[in-house]
Amino acid sequence: MSKSEYKVVGVMSGTSLDGIDLAYVTLSFNERWSFKIHTAETIAYTETWSSILKNLVNLSAEELQTIDKKYTAHLAEAINEFIHKHNITRLDAVCSHGHTALHQPEKQTTYQIGNLPELANLTQQTIVCDFRVADVKRGGQGAPLVPIGDALLFMQYDACVNLGGFANKSSEVNGKRIAYDICPVNIVLNQYAKLLGLDYDAEGAIAKTGFVHKALLAQLNQLPYYKKSAPKSLGLEWVEAQIKPVIAAHPCAVIDVISTFTEHAAMTIAHTIEKGSKVLFTGGGTYNDFLLSRIKTHQDFELVKPANELVDYKEALIFGLLGVLKLRNEVNCLASVTGANQDHSSGQIWFPK
Repeated sequence: MSKSEYKVVGVMSGTSLDGIDLAYVTLSFNERWSFKIHTAETIAYTETWSSILKNLVNLSAEELQTIDKKYTAHLAEAINEFIHKHNITRLDAVCSHGHTALHQPEKQTTYQIGNLPELANLTQQTIVCDFRVADVKRGGQGAPLVPIGDALLFMQYDACVNLGGFANKSSEVNGKRIAYDICPVNIVLNQYAKLLGLDYDAEGAIAKTGFVHKALLAQLNQLPYYKKSAPKSLGLEWVEAQIKPVIAAHPCAVIDVISTFTEHAAMTIAHTIEKGSKVLFTGGGTYNDFLLSRIKTHQDFELVKPANELVDYKEALIFGLLGVLKLRNEVNCLASVTGANQDHSSGQIWFPK
């Protein structure tokens, strides 16, 4: 019989490359799921690791396998440091997303580094990980994975929007959970902010002072992906192939690229939100006040920005839930979200030797 309470560490590394997010949480089930975040933190990447992770799409299969081993060791070090620092003694599992190296579901390919069985040995913890592969094998996108958590933990909202490397949205439509990646956000904005010597556009201050390049905005808004129906998902490869050439074709100052892309993201996100709905916003992009104000300019709805702890660590929390559902052999991946041929319990469980 399954337990009613689990203590886990959820681990997430996203495309915005802020670092490794770790959250120690309790997940409880009593007719419905509830959660408590005890402690959470982000362990920033060194410049070396940031550079390596940015370049993953250009590596050969052999090079990726070498990096996978190194990253698994790095991830284990971060997990061990977090457990020791916060004196965590009660732990059912570590539930880890890993870091996406390749994501091309149309080719039935997805690869997250940091999910090797060695992670269990290096941490001496039960590891639940590698949640995307099984879904892609079933014909799904393998993403987004967070919507099962939106459905089980945040049902009081009409929709949940995460603003990270990419913006994604999940909501209930005709009794089914539907979710998809909306558009790139920080994966583009952060890159151009770095050209100005900044890690990111704090509160949207750069975008607020730049000019919107109308021709560039129009071409970005017309990218074919936005007309596709869900299920659909985005990856770094798509940004390199679709976004970068469009920006390059419209030479303008970096500050104006940031301003234009912020407006593009705002318009694209607002277009997906229903008038009058109540929407929970989380993810690093939620601190971009100017972006939020532009989204609100384009649509009339109630925007809910929760406490910073949930803004920053909602994804780590939900990967904890995905791991618990896998331990219980319960559905943690929804066919209505990913387009797979069936709902299923996805992921691998590794036990330490």
